[in-house]
Order: sequence, then C-alpha cells, then structure tokens
Amino acid sequence: MESDKSALKQTPLYGIHLNHGARMVPFAGWIMPVQYSGILEEHKAVRTAAGLFDVSHMGEIWIEGTGALEVVQRLITNDAAGLSENQAMYSPMCYPDGGVVDDLLVYKTAPDRYLLVVNAGNLDKDLVWITERAGPAARITDRSEETAQIALQGPASLEILRHLTIAPLEQLKYYWFLEGKVNGVDCLISRTGYTGEDGFEIYAAPEKAAELWESLLEAGRNAGLKPAGLGARDTLRFEAGLLLYGNELSPEITPLEAGLKSFVKLEKHHFIGREALLKQQEQGPAKKLVGFEMLERGIPRSGYPLKDQSGEKIGWVSSGTFAPTLEKNLGLGFVSSGHAAPGTLIFVEIRGKLVQAQVIPRPFYRKHPCR
Repeated sequence: MESDKSALKQTPLYGIHLNHGARMVPFAGWIMPVQYSGILEEHKAVRTAAGLFDVSHMGEIWIEGTGALEVVQRLITNDAAGLSENQAMYSPMCYPDGGVVDDLLVYKTAPDRYLLVVNAGNLDKDLVWITERAGPAARITDRSEETAQIALQGPASLEILRHLTIAPLEQLKYYWFLEGKVNGVDCLISRTGYTGEDGFEIYAAPEKAAELWESLLEAGRNAGLKPAGLGARDTLRFEAGLLLYGNELSPEITPLEAGLKSFVKLEKHHFIGREALLKQQEQGPAKKLVGFEMLERGIPRSGYPLKDQSGEKIGWVSSGTFAPTLEKNLGLGFVSSGHAAPGTLIFVEIRGKLVQAQVIPRPFYRKHPCR
C-alpha cells in the first residue's frame, strides 16, 4: 500500500490539505482530498456560500502557431471559430467512430494561441492524440506541471475574490476569462466551474498555489467559505447534470448518446468523428442518457443494471447518489431510446432486487451561473 501511495502524484497543495485535516484518497494517479469537514457540509457551503477546490491535477495543453485554430477545429466537435480572445468553450473530443477521447475546455488567449484543459486521467493519451494530429504550423506544449488550478465556487465567490483583486470581475461573463493579480499573484481568472454555481477557476504558478489558497480562505472566512474535496465536487456536478468522463462519457459513448448535441456542430466540416456522428443523428442514437428518481428505497450506484417492468435489461447506471440539495436518491444512466421519455418507469437492480424508479428531466438542479 505504501509503495502504491508513493507512486501517486501530489499537487502543489498537498501539504496544505494535510494541515487542514483533509482525508486523502487516490484519484486518477494523484493523491487528492476527498473531504475536509464532510461531504454534506462542503456541498451545502458551495450551494449557499462558497467552497474552495484544488483542481491542480487537471491537464493544461497549449496549441500555438499559425495553424492552431485549424488543429483545434479538427480535434473538437464544437466550433472554436467564433471564439473571441479571452473566451472559453466546452467541447467533446472524439475518435473517428464518435466515441469520446475526452471532454475539455478550450480557452482562446490570442489569435494563434489556445489552451486546452483536459481531465487528469486522460492527460497522457490526450497529449499523444493531439500531438499526432497537429501539423507543422502548430506547436503542442504540455504545461500541466507548470500550472496550479484552484476553483472558488458558490454564490459568495464574487464577493470573496473581489477582496483580493482589482480585476473587473463584475464585467466577466460566464465562460470568459482575464489575466490579473490575485493577492499579488499573477493569475488567469476564468468564470467557469463544475458545480452548477457561479464561480471562478484560477490558474497560477505552482510555487504560488499555497499562498493563493490561504489568502482565499482568509478572504472568505466571514462569508462561509470552506475547503471542499472530490466528494462534494462529485455530488455538486451530479445535481447540476454535468457529465463525468469514465461514467457518462467514454470511448464507447458518443456525445449524442450523452445528450451533448448542442456541443456537436455537424455543420462544421472536417472534424474527427463527424461522419459517424452525422450517421448516428440521422438514424437516432440506440441509447440515451437519462436522469431518474428512485420511487422506492435504495441508492443507484454506477454499474447497476437498469431493467424494464418485465425484468429485461435496458441499460445501466452511470452515476447515482443521494442528492443533498434536493434530498432525493437520484441517478444518471443509459437506457435504450424507447425508455428515455420523462415519466417512464424503470427498475434499478440493487443486490438482486428490482427497485422502482422514474425517468425525470435533467439537470436535477439548476441555478443561473452568473449575471
């Protein structure tokens, strides 16, 4: 066990997490905080005040040069041609058969300069995939080890961050970013997040991460800010209907099956996976991602079978938990398209017993992220 732990990567905030009493767990090759004061308490803090997350394990890949936009356009299903400088977008990145390599954020920092923020567990394969498809007019650089990332999330996040920067945060729209100083530290400040709340993701040099973290905690002390771990991050994203790679997205699942049609611009030609996705849209996906509410006692867990009233398997649970904000047992799962309509009765097989549930609209929780 010790040898396994020693092989895990540590973020620049590892010592800070230990000092704050975090419970640390392995995640995507890293040792990360799963909780501090408790998942429910941290979840509530983000919904009502603010939470602070270490997301320095995420990958940062830069694409630069005169051919940068062409490479980005070929890689992603969304359309980056309309991005303005200092604007970001979400997109899947697909294999030729339509399965998902990864889902990521694209930041346009200059006309010929883009930052792709990718999932930690996919960094190595993403880097190979991207590099092999970049032409000579684009330069690919992995700067993940040179970048720390902290997420400040919740309705009080603007008020808290305003204490530490003169950057015009109020003018920063959702999915836009700027460069500025936070407590004297040079940062990229992005109005994005993975919780369904307003908030900011702050990128800085790793050696500045600890002082940045502590200054944010101090600034938010009277506003109810709490450090939060992976446990609350997962329940928050789940309630907000945000997808998790490996659960709702994978090489075997397409963006159309996962309900991401609005991020697939089929009118944009020459991106990897377009032909397969165009065919799937014309025929209609055989399976679809749905949300469902448990009508009987039981929590749906990832991998549990989903069945119809006759007991025939129609799909599987991708994510499921007790949703703290809604105080209900809810799930996300893939079902055959004929069982995807809201109101459809389905059954979750839990330890050999069929437990009744009902398909309901997604997301389960919605709050406008920012004005």
